[in-house]
Amino acid sequence: MDLLLGVALVLGVMILVHEWGHFIAARMFGVRVDVFSIGFGPRLFGWKRGATDYRVSALPLGGYVRMAGQDPSDIDSMHSTAIARTEKDKPGLHVGAEAVGVSEITFKTAEMRGVDQLLRRNTGAPDELVSKPRWQRAIISFAGPFVNLIFPILLLTVYFVAVGIPYPAYQDKPVQVAAVPANSPAAAAGLRGGDKVVAIDGEQNPDWEQVEKVLAKLTPNSKLSMEVEDSGTRRSLVIPVEQKDLEQPERLLGFAPIRPVLEDVAPGLPAQRAGLKENDLIAAVDGQKIQWWGEFTERVRGSNGKPVALDVDRKGQLLHLVVTPQAATNERGETIYQIGVQVHEDTAYKRVAFPEGARYAALVTVEKIKETAGIVGKLFSGRVSLKQLQGPVGISRAAGQAARKGPLAIISLMVLISVNLGILNLLPIPILDGGHILLLGIEGILRRDMSLAFKERFVQVGLVFLLVVFAIVMYNDVVRLLPIHS
Repeated sequence: MDLLLGVALVLGVMILVHEWGHFIAARMFGVRVDVFSIGFGPRLFGWKRGATDYRVSALPLGGYVRMAGQDPSDIDSMHSTAIARTEKDKPGLHVGAEAVGVSEITFKTAEMRGVDQLLRRNTGAPDELVSKPRWQRAIISFAGPFVNLIFPILLLTVYFVAVGIPYPAYQDKPVQVAAVPANSPAAAAGLRGGDKVVAIDGEQNPDWEQVEKVLAKLTPNSKLSMEVEDSGTRRSLVIPVEQKDLEQPERLLGFAPIRPVLEDVAPGLPAQRAGLKENDLIAAVDGQKIQWWGEFTERVRGSNGKPVALDVDRKGQLLHLVVTPQAATNERGETIYQIGVQVHEDTAYKRVAFPEGARYAALVTVEKIKETAGIVGKLFSGRVSLKQLQGPVGISRAAGQAARKGPLAIISLMVLISVNLGILNLLPIPILDGGHILLLGIEGILRRDMSLAFKERFVQVGLVFLLVVFAIVMYNDVVRLLPIHS
């Protein structure tokens, strides 16, 4: 039930939003829309309003808008989706280093809008797409991705104003040092677990959020000054700052007070193969008790790929498991070790007015656009492998989990998928919206239509490329589920 609800909310709504963008732009320029379909394949049910048949079709992995003047085949566009998961360290004091950062990428593998790919001459009726100027057709193609990119702002604004802006619950609490990594500048300067930070770089009695802002302003080769108190005794500390300390803030202030409880275990990765599950509490690593998430991630990072023995508290039952971290490469090309888990963080909410909610929603969306664009670039440069992509099975699993966790998880996944759809559809790849815009641009520069043979080859190249990618993604998706793999 959670799976069906999640898929309906996430995939269904995102595809509806994308196609609605094309639909509205088409109607704005007077193009007749014959079909607006959620899903593709045989029609299940729907209704007719004006010239448009609004329908729900049999295969729910996509949707399409068929406009007058397009290729008259039954399926004009097919949206197939995949999620890319890149396991990477999430910098930030409140996250810790090993938390699996899930950056999920959604691919629409085929969008077969005939338009002028298949039509030789601009001889359609006035309300047909082929009769419209190229700039109008380009806007119609651009409208779907554009709506995908602005929809998260609207969605997040409503959520932030109605519920509040989420943040880690510990951030508004005084800074009590939980534990300090060994061989860190903080440990060398004399910072100890149990110390209370009473001042840091002039900020008096800071909470964790204020401390994070101070750390964000630091530069390499600078110094961090603080005053700490323990058992009524105050001490002044000066901690030298290097580049890697900025990327691992726990080296400057100790581990954030986050318990090592698992929120998610990624399929096909070492944690799942070892038997770890959601809600497991990591009690000890290699026989040494731990209390905080950062202590756990430090041990995993320092394993050098050797097996790590874990004591796991699962609903009051103590289990002994062994996990072997796998090597990965971070953004700087360095080898890191991880197991494929995400930590659970207690969340609090800050109530805000509409202007502040809208501003923060825009910031979150822009940041997600930058992150997704970066990952797409890494895909083409080879720094992110196609093996890290997950197809419909993976996205369905993520949607089901989001439905189980509640509104915030659902909205977060919807934002991610919507941004991914917007960016990827703007890529200049034949068949995608960006490819169609590219072809219209070429024709506009040449001031003539390309030959039908060229357009057919243009479509075929894009279709073959995306179907190959989709086949690889689907293969990896299925392999992850096989017992021999997991």
